[in-house]
Amino acid sequence: MRKVVVAITGASGSVYAENLLQKLIALKHQWDELSVVMTTNAKEVWKTELSNESWNDLAVKFYTTTDFSAPFASGSGQYDTMIIIPCSMGTLGRIASGVSNDLITRAADVVLKERRKLICVVRDTPYNLIHIRNMETVTLAGGIICPATPSFYSRPATITEVAATVVDRVLDLAGFDIKTFRWGK
Repeated sequence: MRKVVVAITGASGSVYAENLLQKLIALKHQWDELSVVMTTNAKEVWKTELSNESWNDLAVKFYTTTDFSAPFASGSGQYDTMIIIPCSMGTLGRIASGVSNDLITRAADVVLKERRKLICVVRDTPYNLIHIRNMETVTLAGGIICPATPSFYSRPATITEVAATVVDRVLDLAGFDIKTFRWGK
């Protein structure tokens, strides 16, 4: 079984984080532990974009960005997957530079040093050269950059369905067994 940490930063794209958490909760049989760390800015963006505070209703363990006693702040916690969704370019830059100044960047550093799975769902656009180089650095360190770029093969009809095309790709990358649109099937 698996231990998963989801980090939510203040980049736009709360719909992705909400959709991912709902799907992970539905996939409870595929993980042992699901932990969430959410920045203060992420909560503000969530309230602005989704007009709710539904993260409070989710049956998962939340940690603050200053709680370095969280089990995923150490390799001995054996968390095998970290998903940062959405991942702000500031967070990505700190990870790429090895700056572990909060729980999110510390956990990402741990996941990379332990050679486990780090998936950064970047949402900002367009990219400048610094962003591109930071994405390259994280990729070379073993992380996966998954831009929040939806697909339209499945003909999504709602914003939630559009977001789900990205979230399902993230769940695939994380190794979860999901039912989703598959090209050519």
